[in-house]
Amino acid sequence: MSRFSEVGSMAPHGGRKLLKFLILFENSSLLFFPGQFLSGRVLVELEDETPVLGLFFHVVGEGVVRLLKNGRQHISDRENYIDFRMRLLGEPGQGPVLLSPGIHSFPFKLGLPLGLPSTFLGKHGWVQYYCKAAFREPAGLLHKNQQVFIVMNPIDLNLEPPILAQPFHCEIEHRLGLNCFTSGPVSCRVRLDRGGYVPGETIGIWASVHNQSRVTIKRTKASLTETIQYMAKNRVVQTETRELASLNRGKIKAGETDDWRNEQLYVPPLPPTNLRGCHIIRIQYDVFFQIEPHSMEKPIKLQLPIMLATYPLRGDDGTLRRKRGAHYPSTLPIFRPWLDEKTFD
Repeated sequence: MSRFSEVGSMAPHGGRKLLKFLILFENSSLLFFPGQFLSGRVLVELEDETPVLGLFFHVVGEGVVRLLKNGRQHISDRENYIDFRMRLLGEPGQGPVLLSPGIHSFPFKLGLPLGLPSTFLGKHGWVQYYCKAAFREPAGLLHKNQQVFIVMNPIDLNLEPPILAQPFHCEIEHRLGLNCFTSGPVSCRVRLDRGGYVPGETIGIWASVHNQSRVTIKRTKASLTETIQYMAKNRVVQTETRELASLNRGKIKAGETDDWRNEQLYVPPLPPTNLRGCHIIRIQYDVFFQIEPHSMEKPIKLQLPIMLATYPLRGDDGTLRRKRGAHYPSTLPIFRPWLDEKTFD
């Protein structure tokens, strides 16, 4: 992503020409945290002396859900997080200001509100932040420019409920086969080493699958999934689920038991998305433990919701509680490269 947006040479108007019209941020990475200052300048370069009615600046943060049907907008919803307008040049009701040839710089500074949801770009909706600048001349000629910036609202596991650092259990008992009353059950217990992780760590999985049925189990599988729900008018209008990582084990014959002992499911580098504060897009991460019978029956699924955070757990002395096998990435992607991949129900 470029550091600034630029409008090049504009069409001449009355012998004048706008050579450059830029929005420049002091933070060249374009990445901001809630509570930080968004500061920079709007730069205008003129070839000739130019009368100007005003230079307007607008900061926007918005969440949008938009579903299309046959290429047309079918369902939509929207909410605003920032709507801040300021005038960098000119006063309402007064005449034009005469700007000399050359470069003119107009600073801006805005404190970003706390609790902003993170930037998110999805297939059916987005959370996005941008600045718009408009340069108006007396004869009605209007020059516009726009620059996107990124907001990251981090999640620190050390500030979340302590239960997320504790093991997480789930169990189920299910009967397989046509004559399920004479066939024994399949029982399964699953335990995760805790309920919260960060990218680069592994999820420790313990499981015990006892097959007392007469049906062979083809395989067992653990998968880390991301589910995105898009809301409009207070109801879910679209859901996408993606598998981000998985582990498999082989068949379990009738009467046999299979145990998973601290199998490690890797958490890949993920965008540090925190959509707290957004009410029209929800993101949830789960570990699904799945038992697939050697028959036409549907798989048995156990769902274990987890939290994916930005900052890992630390000890009482402030040192990192580094998980064995963890490879913390130096940077996390801003966007999801798998957005166009196939999703599953």
